[in-house]
Amino acid sequence: MDFGTVAVMSVNISATLSDLVIEDPRRARVLEKFGLDYCCHGQRPLGEAADEAGVDVAAVSAALDLAEALPAAAAGPADNAALAHDIVDTHHAYLWAEMPRLQALVDKVTTVHGVRHPELADVQATFEQAVAGLEPHMTREERVVFPAISRVEKTRSPAPAGSLTEPIAELRAEHDAIGELFKRIRSTTHGYEVPADACNSYRAMLTGLEEMELDLHEHIHKENNILFPHVVDMERDLVATRPSLG
Repeated sequence: MDFGTVAVMSVNISATLSDLVIEDPRRARVLEKFGLDYCCHGQRPLGEAADEAGVDVAAVSAALDLAEALPAAAAGPADNAALAHDIVDTHHAYLWAEMPRLQALVDKVTTVHGVRHPELADVQATFEQAVAGLEPHMTREERVVFPAISRVEKTRSPAPAGSLTEPIAELRAEHDAIGELFKRIRSTTHGYEVPADACNSYRAMLTGLEEMELDLHEHIHKENNILFPHVVDMERDLVATRPSLG
């Protein structure tokens, strides 16, 4: 090894991707740039994730070392119920409004350009599958899981053991499936690359798909890496301190 050329690491490469983003949410866009998944697979150390992706870990580390101070407003909600409420108001509201609009646009572009771009049929089918998964997923969160989180946090009275942990495990698995579907769309569209013959609708479709994927990454990160671990810890602690009936 030539020690005269060793790069100085600006960020600890042993830190997990999720912890780096929790520490400074602006790092999410840096990791996106390098193609590093900080949401569904955010528990990997930075060095390991960079090696797997074949990117220069020193370059990623340097890019993650943001010089400007993090604005105080970026800290996010302090308790679980407030964070769940923020997720619904921010990310769920966006998806409920955007999914039908984008589905119509995907269908239109596939109809018009499908002969010259047969890959659009796969984009259409994959997006339909993603929407079909997201709709019941968000409904269950809004109607069942998030209200249960709020109720337990407010009353500090534990529900039956596993009543939060088990559905959270199911939601995590669904996140993985949704993430894989959008990875497939990204791959099929060659990173949302605009074809030479693309019309404005085609361009708008690609922009919409990429924006939805990026929002989902942030959305899933907030649940997988912040909300759900806090809730699992809360449930475990409440069960452990429950008075014995004996």
